[in-house]
Amino acid sequence: MDTVISARGVVRTFGDTRAVDGLDLGIPTGSVTVLLGPNGAGKTTVVRLLTGALAPDVGDITVFGMNPSGPDGAQVRRRCGVVPARPALYDRLSGYDNLRYAGELFEVAAETLPERIEHAAARFGILEALPKRVGTYSTGMRARLALARAVLHEPDLLLLDEPTAGLDPESARAVLGLIDEMAEEGKAVVMCTHLLLEAEGLADKVVVLDRGATLVSGSPAELTERFWPGTRVVLDAEQPTVLDGIADLPFVRGYSRNGVATVDLATADTVPDLVDALVGAGARLTRVEPQTPSLEQIYFEIRSRT
Repeated sequence: MDTVISARGVVRTFGDTRAVDGLDLGIPTGSVTVLLGPNGAGKTTVVRLLTGALAPDVGDITVFGMNPSGPDGAQVRRRCGVVPARPALYDRLSGYDNLRYAGELFEVAAETLPERIEHAAARFGILEALPKRVGTYSTGMRARLALARAVLHEPDLLLLDEPTAGLDPESARAVLGLIDEMAEEGKAVVMCTHLLLEAEGLADKVVVLDRGATLVSGSPAELTERFWPGTRVVLDAEQPTVLDGIADLPFVRGYSRNGVATVDLATADTVPDLVDALVGAGARLTRVEPQTPSLEQIYFEIRSRT
C-alpha cells in the first residue's frame, strides 16, 4: 500500500511546552488511524502539523510525498478534508452557500458542484436545511454541515478531530459510517478522539499519545498481543461453587467469581483442558465464553504500564 503520511521524530513546542514530542507515523492508503489520548495529549496539534497549519520545530513530515508546511502545502490541503473540533462556518450564509463557497475554494468543477453539494448534504441528512441560514442550525446540524463540507471535494485524506463531540446518536453513526466508507474506497482517515468506544472496530492502527509523546502504536491485534497476553474466559455452571476448584490448575493464571467466574489462562489452547477438568469434576457448564479485550481495556492497560 502507498504511504499517505510519514512522520519521523516530529517535535513541536509552544514556549516551554512540548505539544508534540517525537512523533512517528506511517499511514497507508485505505486505512483508519486513531490517535488516542486524554485532553492535552497533542492530538489537535498533530492534525495541524499534517495540514501544514503548523510547521515542526524538529523532524520531518510528508503527506502525499510533499511537505505540508512547505511550498507544496496548497497541493496537500487540496487533497485533504478536515473537520476540526470547533468547525468555523459562515452563520449569515445558508448551508448551501457555505458548501458552494467551499467547493469553489477547492476548485470543484462548476458543472458538478450542485450535484456534489446535494450528495454531500444528503449523506448527512441536512439536504432540507440547506436553504436556511447556518446561524439557525443546531449543534448537530452544524457538525453535519462541517462533515459535508469536508467530503465535498472527495478528498484522499480525511482528518477528524473529536468528530462526534456533541452529536446526537444518529449524527455520530453517520460519522462512523463515513469513516468506514472512505477506508473501503482506498482513502486514508486519521481520527483524534478520547472516546474509546468511537475507535472500537474502526481502527486499523492505534497511536496512544500522552503529553505530546507517542506511548505506543500498532494495530489493535498487535496491542492486544503485547499488552493483553493470554486468554480470558467467562464461565458459569448450574452449581457455580464447583468452578472454584479450577483456581489451582497449573495453566490457570488468575481466577475470580462474582456471579460468574472469570479465568485467565496462559494460552488459548488450554481452553479445552479447562473444560475437560471442569466436566471431570462434575460441573454442568452453562457458559464458556472466551473474551476479546475491548480497546478501552487495552488502553488502560497501556496507561498503567507507561
